[in-house]
Amino acid sequence: MILESLGVEDFRCVERADLELHSRSNLITGENASGKTTLLEAMFFLGRGRSFRTAQSDTLIRTGAAGFLLLGRVRAAGRSQPLGMRYGKSGMEVRHAGRPVGSLAELATVLPAQAIDPEVHRLIEGGPQERRRYLDWGVFHVEPNFIGHWRRYQRALRQRNAALKAEQPEGLVRVWDPDLVEAGEQVALLRSQYVAQLGPQVARAGERLLGAPVEVTLNRGWAAERSLAEALASSWSRDRARGLTHTGPHRADVAVRFEGVAARDRVSRGQQKLAAAALLLGQLRCDAALGSEVALLLVDDPAAELDEGHLERLLAEVSDVSAQLVVTALDPRNEALSSLPAGHRFHVEHGSVTRLL
Repeated sequence: MILESLGVEDFRCVERADLELHSRSNLITGENASGKTTLLEAMFFLGRGRSFRTAQSDTLIRTGAAGFLLLGRVRAAGRSQPLGMRYGKSGMEVRHAGRPVGSLAELATVLPAQAIDPEVHRLIEGGPQERRRYLDWGVFHVEPNFIGHWRRYQRALRQRNAALKAEQPEGLVRVWDPDLVEAGEQVALLRSQYVAQLGPQVARAGERLLGAPVEVTLNRGWAAERSLAEALASSWSRDRARGLTHTGPHRADVAVRFEGVAARDRVSRGQQKLAAAALLLGQLRCDAALGSEVALLLVDDPAAELDEGHLERLLAEVSDVSAQLVVTALDPRNEALSSLPAGHRFHVEHGSVTRLL
């Protein structure tokens, strides 16, 4: 998929902006607080239905406005179709090719978007939820059956937890166990198969960015020597006491190691940023090799917390990945930016966008 154009109205500091994007590479420059990151955030929101900067979507509405509007044209399989999103007090409305988009999962198939931003280190040092989201985004785009198993598991988990909190009898709580086990085993299997193919790509990206492989392994959310049914039975007393299901794929995590130690224990924030970038770039390469559509890769201020040598390595990796690129930078004269593929160049000032090239 290629995002051909973007229209933004009343999103953060941008009252109105329109961009015609290059299919391969786009560079957006401007001073701090000029609106560069806001444009990337708008593109990400158009593809994900959420921000990479905040969980509070209401804060994205420009001060004094009733809501924001994002409009794009997405090209796939030789066809260009409109994608529009309106967000306000009444919630979010999304339409693609004139039809309503019913879920964020459906939206993600229309415009796959990934971001490397100055806070990307949270993928390394943050909690397991960040890494599960990363993992499931990749599995979703290469395994059509994954979303069905995941939804079935989440539905059974919600019902089981509700029964636990209501202190219902064991029989009424554990009536959800068969669905939980069947769907959960499938979710874990598909994740495990994906990580086996993801690992070599991430390792190679880590080697190029950091000089040593970044290793990823999956903790599926329960003991490896047990089935999920056995793990649920063993955890019953704790589940009953605390009113919560403590074992299963919803407790999974991706362990990330660099030079033999957990990457989150690395002292350098720059190294954490590069390790997280290796995860994302390795994922894009893995998904492309498995037949996934071209993604939109947003890279916000890559120079932050990186010296010139590591910045050059990062931009070389970014330029080599099969994705439509949108990169922001403070200084357009930075020599490292010359490694980006030829494409369009924009300048942003006070939320106003000018096409330079």
